[in-house]
Amino acid sequence: MNVGSVSLDEHCLNILSALQHDGRQTVQQISEAVGLSPTPCWKRIKDMEAAGVIRGYTALVDPELVGLHVSAVAEVNLDRHSEAMVQRFEEAVAASPQIIRCVSATGPADYILNVTVPDMKHYERFLHEVLFSLPGVTHVRSSIVLREIKSGTALPLTHLQGAKAGVAGSRRG
Repeated sequence: MNVGSVSLDEHCLNILSALQHDGRQTVQQISEAVGLSPTPCWKRIKDMEAAGVIRGYTALVDPELVGLHVSAVAEVNLDRHSEAMVQRFEEAVAASPQIIRCVSATGPADYILNVTVPDMKHYERFLHEVLFSLPGVTHVRSSIVLREIKSGTALPLTHLQGAKAGVAGSRRG
């Protein structure tokens, strides 16, 4: 499969899977895992970075261990959907460190936000000082996360591996 100027062959997909599993691996470790020598492996990684397939690298931090004990999902509606209002709202969201994810969605909410804060007192303050004061916000419905069942960052890539992978993937379970 071609993405931009990068051809994502089986080796590239295996490299992506290896990096999604552990982004701190050395090129040597990845090359051994995917069956390439280090130089072509490194070149494929650099090509995928340049093409934007690999957007960056990050550390996954345990929120509980850094004192962030409350996660909430906030559904937000705007009063107007003019380009200027949407842009101001989205810029304000981007500037709020408590909002760790925001998506524009279909359905009853215009936006769905994932918010992480130390405790309920901080969430209440966040609602009043940040969320309710964002441009155009008319309605917020919050759900407090009781327990996280699954949280991942790795994207499923099996659909790029062709019909053979789809058959093999259907046997897993």
